[in-house]
Amino acid sequence: MVNPGQMLKDMVNTLKLAKKSDKDDYMEHLRLVLLGIATVGGIGFIIQFTFAVINLGHR
Repeated sequence: MVNPGQMLKDMVNTLKLAKKSDKDDYMEHLRLVLLGIATVGGIGFIIQFTFAVINLGHR
């Protein structure tokens, strides 16, 4: 069974161990996340564009 008191202590200990990342780490993670979003968006655009061209050719 879950002990709410122990769970709260565990949460507090986790927050104590967490540290704020510096600006360089933050900017690197931001670049990677934006690159990932752009890659997924680009792949989606290429797929959508390809199917739009294929459908135009069949009309």
